Amino acid sequence: GEASMREYLQHYINGRWVDSIGGKRHEVINPATEEPCAAITLGTAADVDAAVAAAKQAFTSFSQTTREERLALLGRIVEEYKKRGPDLARAMAEEMGAPVSFAGTAQVGAGIGGFLGTIAALKDFTFSEQVGASTVVYEPMGVVGMITPWNWPLNQIALKVAPALAGGNTMVLKPSEECPSCAAIFAEILDAAGVPPGVFNLVQGDGPTAGAAISAHPDVDMVSFTGSTRAGILVAKAAADTVKRVHQELGGKSPNVVLPGA
Repeated sequence: GEASMREYLQHYINGRWVDSIGGKRHEVINPATEEPCAAITLGTAADVDAAVAAAKQAFTSFSQTTREERLALLGRIVEEYKKRGPDLARAMAEEMGAPVSFAGTAQVGAGIGGFLGTIAALKDFTFSEQVGASTVVYEPMGVVGMITPWNWPLNQIALKVAPALAGGNTMVLKPSEECPSCAAIFAEILDAAGVPPGVFNLVQGDGPTAGAAISAHPDVDMVSFTGSTRAGILVAKAAADTVKRVHQELGGKSPNVVLPGA
């Protein structure tokens, strides 16, 4: 009922929960009941501007952190994440329609798996190497915009956020407005883990407004998008004018072959 409806009406920008600048309320529909189960505020271009400005400012210091500092931060995130497993599972079960048993195992597990895999990779990563007479140095990209879908929401978020943190980047995440609560809980996890203000920013919203603003923003150095081919084309076009790096995973549908013995 209305009394139990989750509300995440604020964005997480520069280490604080803040009101939207002119955004409008959006109710999330539970596909099992076809009733609203949560509410967010669809962010505006002004919200994206605030988040990107925070990320750009935070990059100056976060990009200079050591491997050891980033490993410690990722470890703290894993510890805080574990505490919120049931909350994450409940939110995903209601918003995307996964059975709570599946949400609590595969969906929650996929998110934490992204962090554990990144920690292992960071421990052994070679940030500088000799190639012939040249030294090749891997440096942080800058501000990364992240746009994620509803179907494996935490997995897609973790597989973008964890490597970005490991590399010393700062970021603005716009999750799917159809499954937004797990991203808000994820922001609470990162806040509890002590991620420095501005390093991770969450702007709730839809693709045509918040997603487009991220893709076109001159201070976003890279966009990572997972979603439909149709939207991916729009992201690439919006990003072209500022020549930002664009990474996309588009239009997969996981086909299955069911044999007679099944």
